[in-house]
Amino acid sequence: MGDEDWIELKFRLADGTDIGPSKYSQLMTVASLKEKIIAQWPKDKENAPKLINEVKLINGGKILENNTTLSEARSLPICELPGIVTTMHVVLRPPLFEKKKEKLQNDPPMKSHCVCCIL
Repeated sequence: MGDEDWIELKFRLADGTDIGPSKYSQLMTVASLKEKIIAQWPKDKENAPKLINEVKLINGGKILENNTTLSEARSLPICELPGIVTTMHVVLRPPLFEKKKEKLQNDPPMKSHCVCCIL
């Protein structure tokens, strides 16, 4: 593969620290990229993501979809200049399932009821 088949990326976390830079194939999907980010996540950070659905990658103001390859994302302003490191922002989605599960365990069972209002 030629040098043009690789993209050099770094990932900016919410606290301003970076992961990378590293080179990635343009054929890599965003989901695979998220897996690599999770594997490289700084060990000293408290809220490390466990699943790719907890990670959102933002480039040029657009959230990248998991099934998109880096080459398909070229319509976005990604790596327009050769030799330049592109910074993508990483946003974490808090795991909602665990919070809902905790809430369900702590709250007394609710009775279902219906309310109608006719105006």
